Amino acid sequence: MLKPRNINLKLIIILLTSILFFISGAVLADEVTDSIEEAIEYYTEGDFVEAASSLDYASQLIRQKRSGSLESFLPEPLAGWSAKDVESQATGGASIGGMISAKRVYRMEQSQITIEIFTDSPMLQSMVMMFSNPAYASADGGKLTKIEKQKAVIKYKPSSKNGEINIVVAKKYLVTVKGRKINESDLVDYASAIDYKKLKKF
Repeated sequence: MLKPRNINLKLIIILLTSILFFISGAVLADEVTDSIEEAIEYYTEGDFVEAASSLDYASQLIRQKRSGSLESFLPEPLAGWSAKDVESQATGGASIGGMISAKRVYRMEQSQITIEIFTDSPMLQSMVMMFSNPAYASADGGKLTKIEKQKAVIKYKPSSKNGEINIVVAKKYLVTVKGRKINESDLVDYASAIDYKKLKKF
């Protein structure tokens, strides 16, 4: 006859096995989890080079998934404008400062505006410094303002009708809105079309 302690232990083992079986079934054929499991196998075999390679591959896949998710924050074209398909990319790794981004180009006749959202970017630190010190922002012709309650730096040249807006969101994302042959109001309109509340929570 089994003692209560042994019965409890057997129940725990059965329960854990069931949970692991359910989880493995839910993520079956996921390249990320496959690569991580492959890395563990290589690691236990002592093949550290292949283990690291498999982990790097899994990391790149995760960055690609994140970059694809960023695409949803790029606005639809405003009235009178058309837009190209959204582009996203994930480059590099943690050791070299990997970057995840999503980009979309908008056009109206000769005017063009490009919106890019970056995260995990080496540029973020310098931009955070700029926003914390107004002197940096105005050093090369920029001016500080607020767009949808977000601090923004606007640079615009009326003579060429070219300009850009940079916005740091939650110290995690850099939003850039660049335009040529446009009015400053066009830049502000597109910068205002981004849902910053959702981006902060992403």
